[in-house]
Amino acid sequence: MKVKEIINRWLPSRRWKRIAITLSGLIVGGGLFFLYMLRAHTYLGDDPAACVNCHIMGPYYATWMHSSHGRDATCNDCHVPHENAVKKWVFKGMDGMRHVAVFLTKGEHQVIQANDESAEVIMNNCIRCHTQLNTEFVSTGRIDYMRAQVGEGKACWDCHREVAHGQNSLSTTPDALVPYPESPTPEWLRKMINK
Repeated sequence: MKVKEIINRWLPSRRWKRIAITLSGLIVGGGLFFLYMLRAHTYLGDDPAACVNCHIMGPYYATWMHSSHGRDATCNDCHVPHENAVKKWVFKGMDGMRHVAVFLTKGEHQVIQANDESAEVIMNNCIRCHTQLNTEFVSTGRIDYMRAQVGEGKACWDCHREVAHGQNSLSTTPDALVPYPESPTPEWLRKMINK
């Protein structure tokens, strides 16, 4: 069966074809508008300001920006794997969707903590960036995330608790200057909503 025959079977009249094209346009256009409103394009790069698209990340951004890591590392340097591009983007996508789901269901905690998969990635990146400083500890097995999970070793943050974010919660840095993005909602629509 040819594509044209399939289309003619499902959409027998010109009217149904117009309706299908209009609905397809609305769905695609609405989807693209939704992604624009979410600022999805900002997550494709390494700019840490993308993290504060979500307001609950404000304290983490502010404390990172004023830490030693704020000068030398971006969020992605610590929070995504660097073994290869596929692993990086799959992890970033899955972790991002988990963040969206938690936020939309209002499941975020007052103090956000990395889950096991994220913690292992962070630990591996600590080791990757600080190889010269921690080679002795890693090679002797004193620092190993998997062993730390069962109480036989230590994770980097067991000693370096304040790096790179300090102790955070949604209320710890209420007056921090954070570059929250401007609303993508057009001015005319904001005025209409506020009336």
